[in-house]
Amino acid sequence: MPEIRRILLKLSGEILTGEKDYGIDVGAVNQLVSEIKQVRDRRVQVAIVIGGGNIFRGHDVADSEIGRVSADQMGMLATVINSLALQEALERSGIPTRVMSAIEINAVCERYIRRRAVHHLEKGLTVIFAGGTGNPFFTTDSAASLRAIEINADLLLKATKVDGVYNDDPAVNSAAVMYERLSYERVIEEKLAVMDETAIVLCRDNRIPIRVFNMYQPGTFSSIIAGGGHGTLICHE
Repeated sequence: MPEIRRILLKLSGEILTGEKDYGIDVGAVNQLVSEIKQVRDRRVQVAIVIGGGNIFRGHDVADSEIGRVSADQMGMLATVINSLALQEALERSGIPTRVMSAIEINAVCERYIRRRAVHHLEKGLTVIFAGGTGNPFFTTDSAASLRAIEINADLLLKATKVDGVYNDDPAVNSAAVMYERLSYERVIEEKLAVMDETAIVLCRDNRIPIRVFNMYQPGTFSSIIAGGGHGTLICHE
């Protein structure tokens, strides 16, 4: 793989919960900041998309008395909360950061504008993209793929709780086998639980490689940037 100069890191909201059942755990956030700092120290430009599942999942309540559009909008706002929390922790560690939202909330963060986002990255800021795509019915995985394309990222990193993509759930089946490399087509055809299909297709059509890895394993994030073969690489065969 060519030298990595700019990456898009996709985080689930649950990564901020730590030992809690929901919400934001300061210790978990600080550990995440430490991992991001190691990558920035390698002079890599870092952009981030984070979900909101630790606070609110739109699709979990969309079939109740809350309509799907409103539920998804509530989920978008949850991503803004997480983004602001991460921004605060990054800046306390001396990392200049900007939150840019797909939905306008000018009192707390910038509106997302692609050229401005790229300018921030080139100036050495970490950029957190909040608010998903700004539209209902699209996941934050799709938002991550879209933003990775728009900023010309060299790699999209999908952080998970497991070491990569398996042929079965490793938490249930101890004999599950992890794939070291997969094609976009195989992920789609076999419906492997990596990212939603829209996200995979966007990366496939725009030649953005995806690395699925374990963010809970200290040092793995930085090792990947240095050329380590951790996790599962999804790309063209």
